[in-house]
Amino acid sequence: MLNDPGKPWQNGTDESFNGKFRDDCLSIEWFRSRREAAVLIEAWRNHYNEVRPNSSLQYLTPAEFK
Repeated sequence: MLNDPGKPWQNGTDESFNGKFRDDCLSIEWFRSRREAAVLIEAWRNHYNEVRPNSSLQYLTPAEFK
């Protein structure tokens, strides 16, 4: 099944991640430069994948679940 662009109900996993990223990172940070944005986004990504447990993964991190 192909996803139609702009149809959020067809790609729920992506939409869920985008919402978490927006709420947990983008909405609370004020980036003063591209370099600062890259550093802070990478720190958030590491936390999301390596530290933060996920209820849908039996409260494991994505790295542990993998």
